[in-house]
Amino acid sequence: MCRLLQVARAGFYQWLHRPESDHAKEDARLLALIRDSRRASGGVYGSRRVLGDLREIGEVCGKHRVARIMRQHSIKAQRGYKAPRPIAGRPSLLAPNHLNREFTTSQPDQTRVTDITYIRTGRAGFIWRW
Repeated sequence: MCRLLQVARAGFYQWLHRPESDHAKEDARLLALIRDSRRASGGVYGSRRVLGDLREIGEVCGKHRVARIMRQHSIKAQRGYKAPRPIAGRPSLLAPNHLNREFTTSQPDQTRVTDITYIRTGRAGFIWRW
Protein backbone atom coordinates (compact mmCIF):
# COMPACT_ATOMS: atom_id res chain seq x y z
CA MET A 1 0.00 0.00 0.00
CA CYS A 2 2.86 2.37 0.79
CA ARG A 3 4.26 1.83 -2.71
CA LEU A 4 0.86 2.61 -4.25
CA LEU A 5 0.48 5.82 -2.23
CA GLN A 6 4.15 6.67 -2.71
CA VAL A 7 4.89 7.19 0.96
CA ALA A 8 7.71 5.84 3.10
CA ARG A 9 6.88 2.74 5.11
CA ALA A 10 8.50 4.19 8.24
CA GLY A 11 6.40 7.36 7.92
CA PHE A 12 3.21 5.30 7.62
CA TYR A 13 3.95 3.30 10.78
CA GLN A 14 4.94 6.45 12.64
CA TRP A 15 1.58 8.03 11.69
CA LEU A 16 -0.27 4.83 12.63
CA HIS A 17 1.11 4.71 16.19
CA ARG A 18 1.17 8.46 16.87
CA PRO A 19 -1.18 9.58 19.65
CA GLU A 20 -4.09 11.90 18.89
CA SER A 21 -3.04 15.55 18.83
CA ASP A 22 -4.27 18.15 21.32
CA HIS A 23 -6.07 19.95 18.48
CA ALA A 24 -7.97 16.78 17.52
CA LYS A 25 -8.90 16.17 21.17
CA GLU A 26 -10.19 19.75 21.46
CA ASP A 27 -12.19 19.30 18.23
CA ALA A 28 -13.83 16.16 19.67
CA ARG A 29 -14.74 18.06 22.85
CA LEU A 30 -16.17 20.94 20.80
CA LEU A 31 -18.12 18.47 18.67
CA ALA A 32 -19.93 17.20 21.76
CA LEU A 33 -20.80 20.78 22.76
CA ILE A 34 -21.96 21.56 19.20
CA ARG A 35 -24.24 18.53 19.18
CA ASP A 36 -25.69 19.54 22.57
CA SER A 37 -26.38 23.05 21.29
CA ARG A 38 -28.09 21.74 18.15
CA ARG A 39 -30.18 19.29 20.17
CA ALA A 40 -31.29 22.11 22.48
CA SER A 41 -32.33 24.23 19.48
CA GLY A 42 -34.36 21.44 17.92
CA GLY A 43 -31.87 20.90 15.11
CA VAL A 44 -32.39 24.37 13.65
CA TYR A 45 -29.17 26.27 14.45
CA GLY A 46 -26.32 26.71 11.99
CA SER A 47 -22.69 27.47 12.75
CA ARG A 48 -23.22 31.15 13.65
CA ARG A 49 -25.88 30.50 16.27
CA VAL A 50 -24.04 27.46 17.60
CA LEU A 51 -20.96 29.68 17.97
CA GLY A 52 -23.09 32.16 19.93
CA ASP A 53 -24.23 29.37 22.24
CA LEU A 54 -20.65 28.21 22.75
CA ARG A 55 -19.51 31.72 23.61
CA GLU A 56 -22.40 32.08 26.08
CA ILE A 57 -21.11 29.11 28.06
CA GLY A 58 -17.58 30.54 28.02
CA GLU A 59 -15.92 28.61 25.19
CA VAL A 60 -13.22 30.39 23.21
CA CYS A 61 -13.16 29.27 19.57
CA GLY A 62 -13.43 30.80 16.12
CA LYS A 63 -16.34 30.81 13.71
CA HIS A 64 -14.37 28.98 11.02
CA ARG A 65 -13.43 26.21 13.43
CA VAL A 66 -17.06 25.63 14.41
CA ALA A 67 -18.10 25.71 10.74
CA ARG A 68 -15.32 23.23 9.82
CA ILE A 69 -16.28 20.78 12.57
CA MET A 70 -19.95 20.97 11.59
CA ARG A 71 -19.11 20.47 7.91
CA GLN A 72 -16.86 17.46 8.64
CA HIS A 73 -19.67 15.78 10.58
CA SER A 74 -22.47 16.77 8.16
CA ILE A 75 -24.26 18.97 10.69
CA LYS A 76 -26.33 21.53 8.79
CA ALA A 77 -28.84 24.22 9.63
CA GLN A 78 -32.51 23.64 8.90
CA ARG A 79 -33.49 25.85 5.99
CA GLY A 80 -36.99 27.29 5.79
CA TYR A 81 -40.20 25.42 5.26
CA LYS A 82 -41.25 23.14 2.48
CA ALA A 83 -43.31 24.83 -0.21
CA PRO A 84 -46.97 23.83 -0.14
CA ARG A 85 -47.88 21.45 -2.93
CA PRO A 86 -51.25 21.87 -4.62
CA ILE A 87 -53.56 18.87 -4.71
CA ALA A 88 -54.83 18.95 -8.26
CA GLY A 89 -58.01 17.15 -9.27
CA ARG A 90 -58.99 16.09 -5.74
CA PRO A 91 -61.66 17.55 -3.46
CA SER A 92 -60.69 19.51 -0.39
CA LEU A 93 -59.15 17.44 2.39
CA LEU A 94 -59.90 19.96 5.12
CA ALA A 95 -63.60 20.78 4.89
CA PRO A 96 -66.46 20.22 2.45
CA ASN A 97 -66.94 22.90 -0.20
CA HIS A 98 -70.48 24.14 0.43
CA LEU A 99 -70.22 27.24 -1.79
CA ASN A 100 -68.89 25.50 -4.93
CA ARG A 101 -66.98 28.72 -5.74
CA GLU A 102 -70.16 30.82 -5.89
CA PHE A 103 -69.22 33.73 -3.63
CA THR A 104 -72.03 36.12 -4.55
CA THR A 105 -75.06 36.17 -2.28
CA SER A 106 -78.46 37.86 -2.34
CA GLN A 107 -78.23 39.20 1.23
CA PRO A 108 -75.31 40.26 3.43
CA ASP A 109 -73.92 37.96 6.14
CA GLN A 110 -75.13 34.73 4.55
CA THR A 111 -71.71 33.22 3.95
CA ARG A 112 -68.22 33.88 5.25
CA VAL A 113 -65.00 32.71 3.70
CA THR A 114 -61.40 32.93 4.77
CA ASP A 115 -57.99 31.52 3.95
CA ILE A 116 -55.67 30.55 6.78
CA THR A 117 -53.07 28.69 4.74
CA TYR A 118 -50.55 31.48 5.40
CA ILE A 119 -50.37 30.65 9.13
CA ARG A 120 -47.31 28.57 9.95
CA THR A 121 -48.01 26.00 12.62
CA GLY A 122 -44.42 24.81 13.05
CA ARG A 123 -45.44 21.22 12.42
CA ALA A 124 -44.79 19.55 9.09
CA GLY A 125 -47.79 17.79 7.63
CA PHE A 126 -50.22 19.16 10.21
CA ILE A 127 -53.81 19.26 8.92
CA TRP A 128 -56.75 20.78 10.76
CA ARG A 129 -59.76 18.50 11.01
CA TRP A 130 -63.15 20.21 11.46
